[in-house]
Amino acid sequence: MAGTPASDEDLHPHHPWSHTWLGTDRWLARGLARPAARFLEIEAASGVLLLMATVVALVWANSPWKGGYVGFLDREFGIEFGSWHLVMSTQEWINDGLMAIFFFVAGIEIKREMVKGELRDRKAAALPILAALGGMVVPALIYTLFNAGTATAHGWGIPMATDIAFAVGIVSLLGPRVPVSLKLFLLTLAVADDLGAIGVIAVFYSQSVSFAWLAAAVAVLVLVYLLRRARVWYTPVYVVLGVVAWYFTLRSGIHATVAGVALGFLTPTEALRPDLDADAIADRLENQPELSAADVQAASFLIKESVPVGERLSDRVLPWASFVIIPIFALANAGIPLSREALRAAAGSSVTWGVGLGLVVGKTVGVLGMSLLAIKVGIARRPRGASGLHMLGIAMAAGIGFTVALFVTGLAFDEVVFQDEAKIGIIAASVVAAVLSGVVLKVAAARSSAEELAIEAAEDADLFAPAERSRVIPVD
Repeated sequence: MAGTPASDEDLHPHHPWSHTWLGTDRWLARGLARPAARFLEIEAASGVLLLMATVVALVWANSPWKGGYVGFLDREFGIEFGSWHLVMSTQEWINDGLMAIFFFVAGIEIKREMVKGELRDRKAAALPILAALGGMVVPALIYTLFNAGTATAHGWGIPMATDIAFAVGIVSLLGPRVPVSLKLFLLTLAVADDLGAIGVIAVFYSQSVSFAWLAAAVAVLVLVYLLRRARVWYTPVYVVLGVVAWYFTLRSGIHATVAGVALGFLTPTEALRPDLDADAIADRLENQPELSAADVQAASFLIKESVPVGERLSDRVLPWASFVIIPIFALANAGIPLSREALRAAAGSSVTWGVGLGLVVGKTVGVLGMSLLAIKVGIARRPRGASGLHMLGIAMAAGIGFTVALFVTGLAFDEVVFQDEAKIGIIAASVVAAVLSGVVLKVAAARSSAEELAIEAAEDADLFAPAERSRVIPVD
């Protein structure tokens, strides 16, 4: 009967969907919406959507309708008031506008890691930070070896970035066969890598800087900080100021996404009312003999105030960034011609080889080499349960450089031919790195399982050894 909860075995009365449209027995909810919702809860889902968007872009850009793809990206629109106007192409709105939201979330996540996460503890943070540093320097050097002294030398920043969605997605597909500490290491490495990439974009891939507009952007950011200190928490005020800061940054010549990062860093990591206990509020509400709508609303507000601001904003914006903005970005930037002529040109291009080897070889050598060196000299400690083969697999996964690498490509080159050659290198290298990483991590997991079985067998042998052996084994 329509409107009644579905009989899915995983949909019990306390399930979050049970009292919503998703929990009904309508065929659309049962056959499409609930499977889609389950998919979006999977850790690797954003990477899968990113891959699907990339495939669509490649097919569209190489189909008989490729003119529509190019026309869609080049179409200009915007806002005009008299002599003032802000008009950009579709691709520019995506790369400069929507990606600012993505980098805003990245700023929140980086700050949270620095204040409360792995990057807070120097000993724990040393390994991913040094690994990220090695994983940025070595790829840049490899690219430079292929392109030094040429018109394409400016693209050295392209192979420096790791794609969090793809890299974590690939590792997550292996499930419990990869130690949790290793997944945390990869995630923290990617966060540190993002921080480095943001710095490179701000310093090396911005246009000639207008200090008047830059000063205006900084003034707005200072105003945001002062309002935060004055405990002004009305969200629309910050949305308006964020848009203004983004526009001033865009006009300054610094890439507009830097404004998103700055706003993310300005977002508090603490709760507005840290003295409140959400469980205590809920218990107090539960023990009241009579409840009114005002009581529930007040309790809901207090519980919300007890959650850190950055966490609330991240939970609200992250799904949009992961499942909407990044796939749209891939759709707008991954559509490259794959004709025989284009592939032949890429095969002989120093850009393609510099980017490809920078990601596959440079990331592996940089991340693994710096990690082993840091562990050897005692600066950092190896992730618990991780073997050398595990570390090699994670270093290879860091070579999956997609989103930010494509982003830097658009900043590094104005010439479409160089952009296409770099993008072919990015896509080919990311596929190779993903496959190699998956294979190595599977072998590492199998070897670890075999070693665990051998240890268990040895322990069993000791347990059931002849009594005489106890004479040579000290017993407390």
